[in-house]
Amino acid sequence: MINQFLTKVFGTKNQRELKRLSKTVNEINELEKSISSLSDEALKAKTEEFKKRVNEGGETLDDLLPEAFAVAREAGKRVFNMRHFDVQLIGGIALYMGQIAEMKTGEGKTLVATLPVYLNSFLGKGTHVVTVNDYLARRDSEWMGKLYKFLGLKVGALQHDMTDQKRYEAYRADVIYGTNSEFGFDYLRDNMKYDFKHFVQNGHNFAIVDEVDSILIDEARTPLIISGPAEDSTDKYYIIDKVIPRLKKGNDYEIDEKARSVFLMEDGIPKVEGFLNISNLYEPQNMDILHHVNQALRAHALFKRDVDYVVKDGQVIIVDEFTGRLMFGRRYSDGLHQALEAKERVKIASENQTLATITLQNYFRLYEKLAGMTGTADTEAKEFWEIYKLPVMVIPPNRQLRRDELDDVIYGSLEEKFDEVVDEIKELNAMGRPVLVGTISIENSERLSKMLKKEMIPHHVLNAKHHEQEAEIVAQAGQEGSVTIATNMAGRGTDIILGEGVAKNGGLHIVGTERHEARRIDNQLRGRAGRQGDPGSSRFYLSLEDDLLRIFGSDRIKGMMSTFGMEKGQPIEHKWITKAIETAQKKVEAHNFDIRKHTLEYDDVMNKQREVIYDQRKKVLSGEDIEDTVFEMIEEVLDDLVENYCPKKTTYDRWDITSLEQALFSQFGLGIDLDKLPLDQMNPDSMFDLLHDKVKEAYKKKSEDLGQEMMNFHQRMIMLQVIDTRWKDHLLQMDHLKEGIGLRGYGQKDPLVEFKKEGYATFEDMIWRIKQESVRFIMVLQPVIDEEERKSSARQPMRSGLESSRGKQKPKKVKKIGRNDPCPCGSGKKYKKCCGA
Repeated sequence: MINQFLTKVFGTKNQRELKRLSKTVNEINELEKSISSLSDEALKAKTEEFKKRVNEGGETLDDLLPEAFAVAREAGKRVFNMRHFDVQLIGGIALYMGQIAEMKTGEGKTLVATLPVYLNSFLGKGTHVVTVNDYLARRDSEWMGKLYKFLGLKVGALQHDMTDQKRYEAYRADVIYGTNSEFGFDYLRDNMKYDFKHFVQNGHNFAIVDEVDSILIDEARTPLIISGPAEDSTDKYYIIDKVIPRLKKGNDYEIDEKARSVFLMEDGIPKVEGFLNISNLYEPQNMDILHHVNQALRAHALFKRDVDYVVKDGQVIIVDEFTGRLMFGRRYSDGLHQALEAKERVKIASENQTLATITLQNYFRLYEKLAGMTGTADTEAKEFWEIYKLPVMVIPPNRQLRRDELDDVIYGSLEEKFDEVVDEIKELNAMGRPVLVGTISIENSERLSKMLKKEMIPHHVLNAKHHEQEAEIVAQAGQEGSVTIATNMAGRGTDIILGEGVAKNGGLHIVGTERHEARRIDNQLRGRAGRQGDPGSSRFYLSLEDDLLRIFGSDRIKGMMSTFGMEKGQPIEHKWITKAIETAQKKVEAHNFDIRKHTLEYDDVMNKQREVIYDQRKKVLSGEDIEDTVFEMIEEVLDDLVENYCPKKTTYDRWDITSLEQALFSQFGLGIDLDKLPLDQMNPDSMFDLLHDKVKEAYKKKSEDLGQEMMNFHQRMIMLQVIDTRWKDHLLQMDHLKEGIGLRGYGQKDPLVEFKKEGYATFEDMIWRIKQESVRFIMVLQPVIDEEERKSSARQPMRSGLESSRGKQKPKKVKKIGRNDPCPCGSGKKYKKCCGA
């Protein structure tokens, strides 16, 4: 009651913030007359003037905001004949402040972004504008690029098939458009390279994320992963797949649809053991088999063809659950994709091993400043703040919303629901009103399409086609008599403009065939109608057989249905039903938030480790203090050897001199007869000092023979290869640890705490092994140098005998890389076309 009273008196926080920003808008408007009087050349010259005032005059971007926004607004008028509305100025200020601007569909979010991008360009650090697909990145860079170029800025756009050189050039622009995947994978790839010259990115200063809810929430459950083929055989997947159809649901295994999990029951375990001819499925040596049995169970029991994936051209292709698009090139991890391939009897691709990975949450946290735009963010405001520290500001529309949002209609069965949907489409089509039908799955869109074909109603179906085609078809969805069936997110980012005379007929009508797990996705579908004050309407048709109601709907909904009475073909339409469904959605949203937060908590452990490794790599790449670093590692490794074989508080006659000699040869390539030393006069410290001098002498001799430049080059290459090899193995180990750590909960232990403890111990062990192996390969290295190799050494990452010398005691010579050999940087290209170019 007190909160309601205070809100009435002082307004909401959002209203107070809008009122505060309106003062800045007034300042911008007051400048409009003087800015409009400038010639094109004088307006363009403002950009250089602003840059000097920031970089030489000591002014801040805050100081320049009103004037810079006024200049960008004037450029919009001259280039596009589009003047930023006052509410668009508020949206631009919110983005500049590092907030999420919630703006309704059709309010011109793409144009809004030009304001903070222009202002931020004065720093010369580049702004990343993140879009949901390659098509929009290209479209917006070309479209909005006209304004930026008019003001003297450079524009770049990342595309999936770009070369590294093109990417490098794109990142040097003032504004760079691209998808979250392109930005994220470029970051990972850069941190796998062997030369700073091959890095494409140049920092993470400011990012504006378009459709921010789709990228930072919907896609946040799937981390970005760069992987390489593992050595495992694929036969096991076919063998295990034959077992699953012999098991019975309810007797041998149980499904938890809410948690999207499946598990073996007591009766199922001996059956699996009998089929696979093993005595105990849960013995440590059989944990890998158990893992793949569980993945095969998931593939059969939880994943549906034409809903979660499709089979096309002999491949299993994932369907994006939010957009309905086919995700070419993406694969489920941990053997799940191979299990699906076995289930569908297609060729099984080799299992991949993670080489580099990062969650989208942790990638976007790299930016000094982050902002976003969307039509629907307020329902996820808590998550945006908790995960990204991004506040949400709801920007009022330029024109009042005229969309009629009708109550949900609910039927007993799917059949009744779809019959009614078709009837409504027929009725509206006869009136000439355009209809956009939103479906959750490809399966449902095809089902509806078949029904419309029987009724002879022309229509378009959008499910997993090219982005350009989607955009063109969606843009025409407002024409008279148009019927378009699309997955809920198809064509996102494209405005639907009403055809001539349609507005008088009621505008675009939206038909939702099922409620999504998130209210936000439903709101996005509704938001396709009623842009910029246009008329429109929306209605959702549901059934008790829909997944949301079947799995998450409470008994309360079913109780309501029986209270109101429900005959076949008879719908129920009531505000109580709509409210109960929204309550179910809130529960699912909270559950999905917990999943994303859980994923992030585990990745935060890896993130700290990743930062250490990537920082170490950059230090090695830069060559700074490389010799000092090597000496530090030598001292640590040598100290450990002396401590092991000549422990303190023991007399010399109890030292293990033979093992120490062997260790010195293995680790440093030194052949020393320690028995000839006056051991009775030595202690561990004097032994360390003597051996340290010997190792240092051998190191200096090697450095003199090779020359300091060549020695530094080989040290860098060796250390990078050791870091990359050990990091790859560590990622695999951490994946296995994460997979089994949940069982610790049965022992009254917090799995996350246990993961942190064991993860830290594993990481410490990896760091020690990196030091040991780096020292060993540097000390035993005896490369053969010819004149041609010496000339090219400054640019090529040479093999240092790292793999072949492991586990042997003799020094190994470096093998020269041929021009047609695979490049050691891991790009997959031939050496002559990559680092040797």
